[in-house]
Amino acid sequence: MSAENDTPDSTAGSPGAPDGPRPEPLRFFGTTWVDHGNGYTARRVGVAVGSLAAAAASCLVLRVAYQGLQIAAVGGFVTLLLIVMFAVCSALAFGHTWEGFTRRPDPDRQASLRGLLAVGFVGSLLAYFFRSLTEAPGEKLHREEYETARAQHEKRTSRRSGNPRKRRGA
Repeated sequence: MSAENDTPDSTAGSPGAPDGPRPEPLRFFGTTWVDHGNGYTARRVGVAVGSLAAAAASCLVLRVAYQGLQIAAVGGFVTLLLIVMFAVCSALAFGHTWEGFTRRPDPDRQASLRGLLAVGFVGSLLAYFFRSLTEAPGEKLHREEYETARAQHEKRTSRRSGNPRKRRGA
């Protein structure tokens, strides 16, 4: 389903009726999350390994930045401030990213937290890793929305099926 106006996304494939709602594709997974086919498990493993590798590489980059501060001899307070800032921002980014897998984030709040999420990128990567161990990140949210849309579509089409004149005349 399209996030903007709850209209079917014409670019996505649909395992159901062609006139019904279509699933919204997920990043790295497309619409394979619907029936867990087309290499879904391999994609989940790839996403898990990739996000963990990116988090590890990010930690190495942060270590180099920390060593740069030590070489510059900026002092213990600045070093402590930098460590606390990255730890807090990573924890907040982890929580925000994890929450985004279960409900749609508010666009205004998302825009206001953009800087915090950029600083806490390690937390976001770790949230992506942990979620991909159990499902495609965001699959639960998209599945609930898709099932709701399918149920509403079935309800609408079953109400409209048949010729109403035949029911009135009988």
